[in-house]
Amino acid sequence: MAAAGVLPTLASQAHASYKDSKHLALFHTHTRESINLIYAVGEQYITDALGSLNLFLRDHYTGSIGRMDPQVYDLLHRVRLLVGSERSFEIISGYREPATNLRLRTTRGGGVAKHSLHTEGRAIDVRLPGTSLSDLRDAALSLRAGGVGYYPRDQFVHIDTGRVRSW
Repeated sequence: MAAAGVLPTLASQAHASYKDSKHLALFHTHTRESINLIYAVGEQYITDALGSLNLFLRDHYTGSIGRMDPQVYDLLHRVRLLVGSERSFEIISGYREPATNLRLRTTRGGGVAKHSLHTEGRAIDVRLPGTSLSDLRDAALSLRAGGVGYYPRDQFVHIDTGRVRSW
């Protein structure tokens, strides 16, 4: 429990002391949880914040906690700056354990990759209220920093730290 008390202090100090702090606000559409924190100052990640984000982005089907690639957070931070939003990202999917991925792949008529980067903590599916999906997609594509999938029917954009590609 001590770590929970430390995180807000670190985040507050980082926000107050450093203009190059990196902030994320997220709302998970499946768990209905929210998180709002500073996860890095400059290139230095805040360990407690990364742990909180790993828990927040756990496999919502099983509760299994993976280790997310911090560069995913950097992509979200940069996209939010590009679109000029202060709103919370809505999270559809973060980490997904391999067994969950396999189950989704075999029960959902397509759309789930066999070797999904979600299982490596390198992908996230999001939308950003007040920002059109096409603008969100275009901002992510402009970074040329990984994969970007556009799913207008399902109302989300997939962003990952894999090779640069789009679909």
